[in-house]
Amino acid sequence: MSLPEVLLWQRLKGSPQGIAFRKQHPIGGYRADFYCAAAKVVIEVDGIAHDMGDRPERDIQRTAWLEKQGYQILRVPAADVLKDADEAAQSIVSFAARPLHHPSDGPPPRAGEDLE
Repeated sequence: MSLPEVLLWQRLKGSPQGIAFRKQHPIGGYRADFYCAAAKVVIEVDGIAHDMGDRPERDIQRTAWLEKQGYQILRVPAADVLKDADEAAQSIVSFAARPLHHPSDGPPPRAGEDLE
């Protein structure tokens, strides 16, 4: 693990706010830096290596495949983690904790009612 990943793991292990994370989690032919199964969120820490060679194209293909499988991808710049690891971790936890489905403005219509 890179230094930014270690810093994040120190803050994400132990299920902060009841949200469980896994590190270096395999998904298909890929390995997620971190994964939250409850929210189906893949967290990727992007350092400078993600800008080199064919890595940007590989990241695009990987993201497309993961999204097709129903995963949400959260990319976190390594520089943000190094600047303030606590804030970066809190942002990740908040993202994973938000509800995937928002409640409607009221109860569903009764049988036979119009949906105007």
